[in-house]
Amino acid sequence: MKTGVKAMFRRSIMEIILVAICIILGFTAPNFFTTGNLLNVLRSVSMQGIIAFGMTMVIISGEIDLSVGSAVAMTGCLIAFLVQSGVPVVPAILITLIVGFLTGTFTGILRARFEVPSFITSLALLTGLKGLAFIITGGFPITSFPEWFNYLGGGYVLGIPFPAIVFLLVFGLAHFLMNYTTFGRAVYAVGGNAESARLSGINTGKIKILVLAATGMLAALSGIMLSARIMSGTPTVAQGWELDVIAAVIIGGTSLMGGSGTIWGTLIGVIFIGVIINGMTLLNVPIYTQYVVRGVLILSAVLINRVQQGKQQNS
Repeated sequence: MKTGVKAMFRRSIMEIILVAICIILGFTAPNFFTTGNLLNVLRSVSMQGIIAFGMTMVIISGEIDLSVGSAVAMTGCLIAFLVQSGVPVVPAILITLIVGFLTGTFTGILRARFEVPSFITSLALLTGLKGLAFIITGGFPITSFPEWFNYLGGGYVLGIPFPAIVFLLVFGLAHFLMNYTTFGRAVYAVGGNAESARLSGINTGKIKILVLAATGMLAALSGIMLSARIMSGTPTVAQGWELDVIAAVIIGGTSLMGGSGTIWGTLIGVIFIGVIINGMTLLNVPIYTQYVVRGVLILSAVLINRVQQGKQQNS
C-alpha cells in the first residue's frame, strides 16, 4: 500500500509543482485566476501543444523532429498562397495537411529505409522549409483569406477558443492511441528496444514513419490555425517553436532516450510553460529576464523528472 502511494506521489510531482505555481501566481499576479486569463493561457498553448502530442510519440519511439517550427511557417504560407491562387479554402486546408503529412513521412522514410538519423533530416528541413516559406511568399506576408477564416484561429465555441477545443481533441485522440491501442504499445516497444520489437514481429520502420508523419500533419494543422489567427501567411512566424515543443514534452516526463513518457505528462508540460509565460507577463517581467527564468525552470523540471525516474527504478 505504501509503495503504491509513493509511486502515485512520484507520478504526480509535476502536477503538484504546477498547482503550487498557480497558487503563487493567484496571489501575486493581477487577474491570473480570471476566466478570461485562464482561457487566454489555454489558447496561447494550444497550437504548440497540438504539435507536442505528436512529438511525444516521436520521442517515445526513439526519434526527434527539429523541423516543426519551420513546418508551421511553411504550411501557413502554403495555404495562403493556395487561397490567393484561387483554390477554395477547404481544399486548400486538405492539401496543406497532406503536405505536412508527406513532410513527416519523408523524414520517416529516410530513417527507416536508409538509416539517416531523424535528427539530421529534420535539422536539414528546419532550414529548408523556412527557405521554402520565403520562396512561396517572396518574403512578404500573403493576406488573401476570407473574413470567416479567422474563426479557425481566433473564434470561440461556447466561450472557449476554437484552437483550445482542437488542442483538447488532439490530446484525447493521442491519449487513446498511446494507452489503448496496439499502435501505442508498438511505439513504446520500438523506443524501448527496437531490435526486440522487430524480433517480436513489429514493423519498426513503419512505426517510425507513422509517428513522424503524424507530427508533420499536426504541425501543418497548427500552421493553418496560426495563419487564420493572424490572417496571413508569414514566413517569419513560429521561430523556435521546435525548442518549446520539445521542452514541454521533456518537462512532462518523456525520456529523450525513448521508450517512456505519457501524453498526459505532455499536457502538464505544455500548461506548465504556458502558465509560467503568462504569469511573468502579468507581473511585467522584462522579456529577456523571462528567457532566463524559463531556461532555469525547464532545466529544474527536467532534473526533478530524472531524480523521480531514478527513484522509481530503484524502488
